[in-house]
Amino acid sequence: MAVPERTGADLAASPHPAAAPPTSPASGEVKAKPRPTPFFYGGQAVIEGVMMRGKKHYAVAVRMPITKEIVVDRGELKAPIYTNPVWKLPFVRGLALIGEQLHLGMKSLIWAANMNASGHNVEIGKKEITGSVAAAGVFALVLFIGLPLGLASLAVHRSGSFVFVLVEGLIRVLLVLGYLSAISLLPDVRRVFQYHGAEHKTINAFEAGWPLDVPNVRRASTLHPRCGTGFLLVVLVVSVIVFSVVALFHPNFFWLVASRILAIPLIAGAGFELIRFMARHRYNPFVKVALLPVLGTQKFTTRQPSDDMLEVAIVAFNSAREGEEESAGEAA
Repeated sequence: MAVPERTGADLAASPHPAAAPPTSPASGEVKAKPRPTPFFYGGQAVIEGVMMRGKKHYAVAVRMPITKEIVVDRGELKAPIYTNPVWKLPFVRGLALIGEQLHLGMKSLIWAANMNASGHNVEIGKKEITGSVAAAGVFALVLFIGLPLGLASLAVHRSGSFVFVLVEGLIRVLLVLGYLSAISLLPDVRRVFQYHGAEHKTINAFEAGWPLDVPNVRRASTLHPRCGTGFLLVVLVVSVIVFSVVALFHPNFFWLVASRILAIPLIAGAGFELIRFMARHRYNPFVKVALLPVLGTQKFTTRQPSDDMLEVAIVAFNSAREGEEESAGEAA
């Protein structure tokens, strides 16, 4: 998943907009005009497809299992989480990203799942998918919060020490990477990871200014600095720093567990700002080095896509962009 930039800037028609500076009729002098900051697209892989998200519109494209045609669902982002300026404030936008995944990500997954199921005369209800996601959420809390705390407690008896936090963080990273490695062996998950690669390739090609066709998108990288997998790694690193501060207060086990849950908004906000900063300064020599593990973790969740997968990702991107251009035309 490539994380979209949450800024208040106007959407640029290209990632590197260029416009001739205006001249004064009286003096002929060139007046400097600030270049608008572009809005960078984001997206995520869904079942047999890709969701792409612009500033005000999104589009989901999936390939039908029997007819092999590509079907598209387009929509406008009208909820307060997308329109209210409060959600674009620093640190708050990290929470908005989590809310977006619960809202738009869930909506896209449900639609994609039903499109694929309809090809086999099966209908999947919202309750079934919501229940599955809720169960997965509980499983994630136990696996990635409860288990690391328990194992760290066995290894380090002083729960209020920096060593405890470090061991807990290391265990959590190993569990996450191990989990991703294990599920990547499942054929259906591997296909989702291929669509994840197709999403990244399409966005990378667009941001490089390349034509969005299969040959050009094919040569783009499957790795992207704004990926959600990289964001997850940054969050894990930030959590070690935050929980080290908590350790100074020598909390008992109850407050140790509570702090891991209550600190989620703070960690998510700080993590988002950090990965956003690195993505915007990706060519800085020091940032390049810091981005290496962020990009490296994406190899666990991306695979090289086939040409028909790239076609789906390109259709999704173009459909989302058409919505943005239509909106810009109406505003003008």
